[in-house]
Amino acid sequence: MHISLDGFVAGPNEEMDWIHVDDEMFEYAGKQTDMADAALYGRVTYQMMESYWPTAADQPNATKHDIQHSKWYNNVTKIVVSKTLSQNNLVNTKIISGSIADEIKKIKQQPGKNIIMFGSPSVVHVLMHDTLIDDYWLFINPLLLRTGIPLFKNIKDRINLKLLENKVFDSGVIVLHYERN
Repeated sequence: MHISLDGFVAGPNEEMDWIHVDDEMFEYAGKQTDMADAALYGRVTYQMMESYWPTAADQPNATKHDIQHSKWYNNVTKIVVSKTLSQNNLVNTKIISGSIADEIKKIKQQPGKNIIMFGSPSVVHVLMHDTLIDDYWLFINPLLLRTGIPLFKNIKDRINLKLLENKVFDSGVIVLHYERN
């Protein structure tokens, strides 16, 4: 999850134009996605991803990252939290429209690799509230937004974390990998 230094994942109008990504971060993130066989999204993030990644590798100007991530995206199970999307004609996609916490608990009990999340702060808030996030990968961008959508919101109980890894990218973005204790 990309985050500003003051804890926001998007600006006050949901803008994310401040997020810095480059080849160095794509390489790093690619190693994380390889360890996951499912991706969890809210409806808005899913529709954004779905509009690009299924055919990104087929574009004439596709980068190495586009090709790799497109292949991964097309093969993983997409889990989408939405009360408005229907399951009709969705390939390799499961819609959760009931209790997010109950459904995620069931999914986590199934065999497989990791479930990874990109964005979707409203879903993250629900998962934090119910202590269902096992690992936090925070890409801290070097800026202060002052206002917007906070990452840390709606937390019911204290969540103790253990730092497993940190890395400073040439861009000044820092990634912190924490696991829940």
